[in-house]
Amino acid sequence: MRRMITAVLALGLVASGTACSKNDNSSGKKARVGVILPDSATSARWETADRKYLKEAFDAAGVDSDIQNAQGDKTQFQTIADQMITNGATVLMIVNLDSGTGKAVLTKAKSQGVATIDYDRLTLGGSASYYVSFDNEAVGKLQGQGLVDCLSARNAVKPVVAYLNGAPTDNNAKLFKNGYNSVLAPKFADGSYVKGPDQDVPAWNNTTAGTIFEQMLTKTSNKIDGVVAANDGLGNAAIAVLKKNKLNGKVPVTGQDATVQGLQNILAGDQCMTVYKAIKKEAQAAADLAVTLAKGGSPSTATGSVKDTETSRDVPSVLLAPQLITKANVKAVIDDGYVTKAELCTTAYAAMCTQAGIS
Repeated sequence: MRRMITAVLALGLVASGTACSKNDNSSGKKARVGVILPDSATSARWETADRKYLKEAFDAAGVDSDIQNAQGDKTQFQTIADQMITNGATVLMIVNLDSGTGKAVLTKAKSQGVATIDYDRLTLGGSASYYVSFDNEAVGKLQGQGLVDCLSARNAVKPVVAYLNGAPTDNNAKLFKNGYNSVLAPKFADGSYVKGPDQDVPAWNNTTAGTIFEQMLTKTSNKIDGVVAANDGLGNAAIAVLKKNKLNGKVPVTGQDATVQGLQNILAGDQCMTVYKAIKKEAQAAADLAVTLAKGGSPSTATGSVKDTETSRDVPSVLLAPQLITKANVKAVIDDGYVTKAELCTTAYAAMCTQAGIS
């Protein structure tokens, strides 16, 4: 069972004193951070949010950074890591595509004296010194409770609930499911809800998710009353199928990431909720940690830990709290600067934005 001590975010990770210059570590090597993002297809966040916020944080700290995207290619992921190490990265931060690939990259980096950080996803069996993410079981609990609230608002009687889970190779997907299942399983057990189809979506592929959900709907003769979709991309795939069957708006669908598309689906009444994760805070926390390590310092990050279930190692962690977003508080995402009004309130959604108090 995963043991986790939830952290209170300390944005100012304090480095121990060093005798090095602003952009050098104690060995005299120039501080340089390499970051490998996973893809741009499964979620818009990696390119629209994480890249931007990480670069801003590194630039503000005066530390060189190289941020690249593996675009879902495991071979490319390893090639990028090799190049970053060869080019003098003193810290390597990764969002793994799967734990196997991530572990190999982390092991090589460690053997070359490069400090390592798991960003957003924990690499099971890996050797990263630190992990920065959100409380991912809490994310799942918000998804589960959000669906319960939406079904209750519709006075649903013994609703059939389908699971459209994330990639089986992503540890976060397992944690999300642990979270929403902890809310929904008791309802299946007492007979108030009926457990419907339950499938993982390989590589978080949205096209595959659409195919899977269409099969679910066919198999159940359209008798699905609620969908736990693990992120906004999977949720939109399910919504597209529901639209084809004239069921959108009648079947609550969850999400995650507070993407423009997800928020628009919420405004339109096609999506029940999403989970907002303040990526800027996550990126800043990770960047602060990476900068300290890159300069040869010792971060004071005893704010929490996550147990690696494969090695039983407690990985020092910084974990942030997620936020439930429904139509009632979509404005909060705008107010936080994560999505702009111009992006969200296009012509088709202008009136809906006004109704939601976004002006």
